[in-house]
Amino acid sequence: MAGSETKLTQTRPERMVAVVSEPDLPGATPRFNASFIRRWVRASAAQIEANRDFLTQLDAAIGDADHGVNMDRGFGASVVDLEVESELGPGELLTRVGTTLVYRVGGAAGPLYGTMFRQAGAVLSEATFDAEDLLKALRAGLDGIQGLGAAVEGDKTIVDAYLPALQAFERALRAGDDVASAGRSAAEASHEGMRATIPLQARKGRASYLGPRSVGHQDPGATSTSLLFVALASVTSGAP
Repeated sequence: MAGSETKLTQTRPERMVAVVSEPDLPGATPRFNASFIRRWVRASAAQIEANRDFLTQLDAAIGDADHGVNMDRGFGASVVDLEVESELGPGELLTRVGTTLVYRVGGAAGPLYGTMFRQAGAVLSEATFDAEDLLKALRAGLDGIQGLGAAVEGDKTIVDAYLPALQAFERALRAGDDVASAGRSAAEASHEGMRATIPLQARKGRASYLGPRSVGHQDPGATSTSLLFVALASVTSGAP
């Protein structure tokens, strides 16, 4: 029903966060490796799969009714790729995932999410990274999305969930929170941004063709973006 499309299925999070080494000194920042990226992609794929039909339902109202199926296909293929590419570093993995999404996800979502992961991957050039590096990668991902789609907050798109998540992640780090707390803050903010798309009139994408009829419907792209940040939070927290 229009105006009430917010319920998401939560899958069981990954059991352990992929920390390459514990900090040597009190207060030092832990560093993460390629295993972290693998866990995030797998967790994202699980969230997308669990919500595939819901995403398609949302897209049926204001799009082509294929967002859930397309995203599930793309992330499923990305997980398969992870099993083959066992020697890649964090940035290389993100780049590979992005390329897979470009070619395996249909519509506008493939290039947008593909660009996001590829731009994020370009930032992580070392074998390990910390929370600040992750912030830079997430920011680069948003820059890629906006550079390609020219969307801003309030356009009823991916950006409405991504931008508040990024801002919350950064605020948490600046407040001295650890990466687990920052991840949770980002997931919560992305969910709020997702919900905030319901009363908006779409100004970008296929939904914009509906004009006022797009009001009252939750944006499917913002919803899938929120799922990616839920997945990220599960990996950063290492919750059982």
